[in-house]
Amino acid sequence: MVMVCITITGTVQAQKITITGVVKDSLNNPLEMANVVAINAETKALDGFGITNEKGIYKMNVNENSKYNIKVSYLGFKTREIVLETKEVDVKRDFTLLDEAESLDGVEITYEMPVNVKGDTIEYNADSFATGTEKKLEDVLKNLPGVEVNDDGEIEVEGQSVGKVMVEGKDFFDGDSKLASKNIPANALDKIQVLKNYNEVGQLKGVTDNQDNYAINIKLKEGKKNFWFGEITAGVGNEERYIAHPKLFYYNPNYSINLITNFNNIGEVPFTRRDYFRFTGGFGNGGSANTGTSFNVGSSDMGFLTLQNNRAQEISSKFGAANFSYSPKKTWDLSGFAIYSGNVTDMQQNTFRQYKANADGSQPSPDELTESVTNQRSDLALIKLSSSYKPNADNHFDYDIFGRISSQKEVQDLFSNLTGNIDEVQKQDPYSINQNANYYYTLNAKNIFAVEAQYLIQEEDPFYNAALAQSDQFRLDEVLGMDQAQDGYDVVQDKMVKTNKLDAKIDYWYITGDKSNVKFTLGSLLSTQKFNSEIFQILDSGAKYSLDDAVSSVENDVKYNFSDIYMAFEYRVKAGAFTFTPGVSVHNYTTKNEQLGSTVTDDFVRLLPSFNTRLQIKKSEDINFNYRMMTSFSDVNQFASSFVMNNYNSLFQGNRDLESALSHNLTLRYNNFNMFNFSNIRASLSYNKRVDQVRNISDFLNYPNLDYPATSDEEFIQTSNRISSPFNSNFADETFSANGSFERTFGKIKAGLGATMNYSKFNQIVDNEQAINESFTTTYRGSLGTRFLNAPNIEFGYNLAVNNYEQPNGSSIKYYTHQPSVKLDATFLRDFIFNADYSYYNYKNEIESLNTYSFMDATLGYQKKDSKWEYILGVTNLFNTESLNQDSDNTLYVSTSEYFIQPRYVTLKVRYNL
Repeated sequence: MVMVCITITGTVQAQKITITGVVKDSLNNPLEMANVVAINAETKALDGFGITNEKGIYKMNVNENSKYNIKVSYLGFKTREIVLETKEVDVKRDFTLLDEAESLDGVEITYEMPVNVKGDTIEYNADSFATGTEKKLEDVLKNLPGVEVNDDGEIEVEGQSVGKVMVEGKDFFDGDSKLASKNIPANALDKIQVLKNYNEVGQLKGVTDNQDNYAINIKLKEGKKNFWFGEITAGVGNEERYIAHPKLFYYNPNYSINLITNFNNIGEVPFTRRDYFRFTGGFGNGGSANTGTSFNVGSSDMGFLTLQNNRAQEISSKFGAANFSYSPKKTWDLSGFAIYSGNVTDMQQNTFRQYKANADGSQPSPDELTESVTNQRSDLALIKLSSSYKPNADNHFDYDIFGRISSQKEVQDLFSNLTGNIDEVQKQDPYSINQNANYYYTLNAKNIFAVEAQYLIQEEDPFYNAALAQSDQFRLDEVLGMDQAQDGYDVVQDKMVKTNKLDAKIDYWYITGDKSNVKFTLGSLLSTQKFNSEIFQILDSGAKYSLDDAVSSVENDVKYNFSDIYMAFEYRVKAGAFTFTPGVSVHNYTTKNEQLGSTVTDDFVRLLPSFNTRLQIKKSEDINFNYRMMTSFSDVNQFASSFVMNNYNSLFQGNRDLESALSHNLTLRYNNFNMFNFSNIRASLSYNKRVDQVRNISDFLNYPNLDYPATSDEEFIQTSNRISSPFNSNFADETFSANGSFERTFGKIKAGLGATMNYSKFNQIVDNEQAINESFTTTYRGSLGTRFLNAPNIEFGYNLAVNNYEQPNGSSIKYYTHQPSVKLDATFLRDFIFNADYSYYNYKNEIESLNTYSFMDATLGYQKKDSKWEYILGVTNLFNTESLNQDSDNTLYVSTSEYFIQPRYVTLKVRYNL
């Protein structure tokens, strides 16, 4: 037996004492957000720093028996500097700062302040928060107080998503923060600026509520400007694994270029289908959404399977992205990007569906067990071009065009214990073009105008084919009028949906005072959708058999028009610590769908109120309450009256008489970010009640059992085949969610606690009986980690997820997932970096564990100081875990799935830093 032992060493931490005090101005007024730093006179290292709270109090921990240069700074005041020698007891020291105008000479600051606060901008010095193992932007961001990177790679500040990432003031793939967090090299970062109350249109900053708008601007180190920088990574592994990942960046004051590529089969998915559909390109929902109308063009695809945490049996990815910005002159900026992502994915999954019992205890369908093997191929592309022209402070014109195009195909071999073998094929080649034009004009100090228009062209062509054997469990053949004199059923759904949508409005602000303004809006949302679909059968001979000859309800030809003409009024006023924003909008709605030789029209007027109030307790502590009444509309997919095939055992039949739904939406949020002790407290409550909500009537198709007399209770044998149709429910649906989190840094220790709770209640009609569906899910999480410089850092975490699904008959199904985890980052022997990420999962129900599994990924890197070359040995899925589990709830059943993933593999990478 050969034993290999690696000893990890770090800097021995000296005993600490605390320096506290108050920073004031010459009039004895406390100064909030003043910086106090302690620079070790011998080592020249930053041993401690603090930021004053609203009372001017600071606190920092430093080494005992040491000599320090203490520097105190505040914007607009002369920096104070003293020499302080510490003993073995805590020190109290106050400072008074003089205004710059009162000082006779300046003092040159030779050390970068860790944090600078300038109005709504918090600037972090990246090196002050680095621990020595960071490789990309997200690694640094996780160390910053108040900043997080979630599991999807998106950046959040004080609990709010970051809407824009810029580098040197230039857009970095507008509309997404994941590409920035995952790709910008950590060694290029100088300053990270968090921009609060962000609004791209400076003219509107004083008249709109921007307090939940955040952006991040990256300032580069001097050596990274006017030069190409980045890195090139290449690697190979066992079982023919490979990765090639070049990244190049160039920035100067007039233009910038960013190039990112990634080719691999090791499971790294730089850009998933979920990322593709989530990527906004900086486009919002349009003006009507802000005045109470919800009309979103829904996706018409069949619902491709999605990756579970970027894991599958086999994943090959090709990714390329380019971003540019160019300023022909100071008043004109051009920018844009192009993204391509190609993925080939093999998935294997076993799913158990437990159908919900009716209120009387009867089962609408027997439980179903499926086993599936799936191959997905997708080619996704995005392109955007933008122009922003600002000739002066009173005029601002923007134009953007954003396009999507993709080719997607999914082939699935599925076995069901109810229907046997099914071969399914889904494919689609959709595209969309979205254009946005905005003009902002300031007439004078009291009058501001804005014209905004957004135009969407979209086309979707989902295709579905299911081939299954003859089976008594397949009852859709009779409904569709299929030719039963075949060896099996080969059924095809072909569909086309074309959409044109125009959302335009004119806003006018009148400034009524220093702390108040009124806003008038006149706008319209106009949409035309054309829907065409057909279901047909492929016979054993290969000929097409038109089902329309047997059943008249398998072809759709629908034209759907939607119109919203509205006026809105909003009043915004600040009164002390409060900001009140009441509003009201009046809408004239018209819907018209033409199909089956006739037209159904709905025309009505509705008044929609809204109200927002914010209590600004301190600069970084506030309470926000928001209420909005909204009217929701279905798109053409819900109105098509003929059959549409959802999957191999489900038909959907639209309802041309659908009406709108009304909802009441309330949110209450509390946020407290304290730079004094680096604590972050967040809590939120939200409640939604929907009246006349569109829900589904589902009827299961059963057949007589000839083994029993007609009077028997078992007169029919159940199947999972069903027909669903939407309707306006007379029963109110409700959802409630609450979440809270607390984070605090204690010296070099960072701790966090959090909990999330979601409750939903919605009504369906199943087999002509009302079915009340309730689910109650909770997640609890905790973490404790270290933040040492050039020393091993470890973080312990624990997550508990409890999913409780209530059944219509009063019973419930519960699943628990316990997940302890450990992360380790360590430098040793000066040139080695070791990273490990371990998680253990115990997936169980109320009786027993259903599966236990663990994941561990680890890397060992070697890079000599000042060398451009780095060598990385990595192992993924160290314990060779074969599968993971998840559960979900929907209208008809609760499902739990076993999802198979990639085996263990080892890779050797070489990285060259430009």
